[in-house]
Amino acid sequence: MICLQFWRAVQTERRPAYGLVLFLACLLMLSAVRNGYADSPVSLKIVAFGTSLTARGGWQPALETELAACLQKPVKVESVAKSGETSLWALTQIDRVVAEQPDIILIEFYANDATLHRFVSLAQSRKNIGDILDQLQQRLPQARIIVMAMNPFSGLRGLIRPFVDSYVSVHEAEAQKRGLEFVDHRPNWERLTPDDLATAIPDGVHPLPDMASKIIAPELVKRIAGNHCGE
Repeated sequence: MICLQFWRAVQTERRPAYGLVLFLACLLMLSAVRNGYADSPVSLKIVAFGTSLTARGGWQPALETELAACLQKPVKVESVAKSGETSLWALTQIDRVVAEQPDIILIEFYANDATLHRFVSLAQSRKNIGDILDQLQQRLPQARIIVMAMNPFSGLRGLIRPFVDSYVSVHEAEAQKRGLEFVDHRPNWERLTPDDLATAIPDGVHPLPDMASKIIAPELVKRIAGNHCGE
């Protein structure tokens, strides 16, 4: 309709050849919009919200690549994360997460809460993660929120987290209470042999990025995309 109106307007100027060129150019532009911009897939925005297991995890690029290939649309993963921090810090970072306007939020904040020297009790950690989830649900009602358990700990890093499983359990319970998803990556890590696991997590807490990518990214792709790969 726009091109036809344009053609008629040019015709009134009695310059048919020039008008025809502009008319065809108009049609080409409209075709490009219909076949390009209008049909281009909407990108997926993910925020990974967590501790050093996110900040230095190294699994985000693999998640971007594998999930984009699966969903056949662009995927961007941003991180709001800091090494050594607890759920107390996370409560102060809600604005940063909200500002990203993510479609999906991946959350892990039990690991440092569980260390003996951080003095975050199990009850406090449970309250904190509950408050975090409530705020995110309220302020980002359309976002998909996934709480995660990451990898097992060993050596001294494991000894200073004697009750870590209890912290994972209460975070999982708070997610489920709100109808949110929970992904536990630990069983996939524990399928490795003891020697391979020690090699993959040499300091007992932080997996090597290439191994984190192999373990974490596929599980998240499966959970996020379900049976929709390639559709």
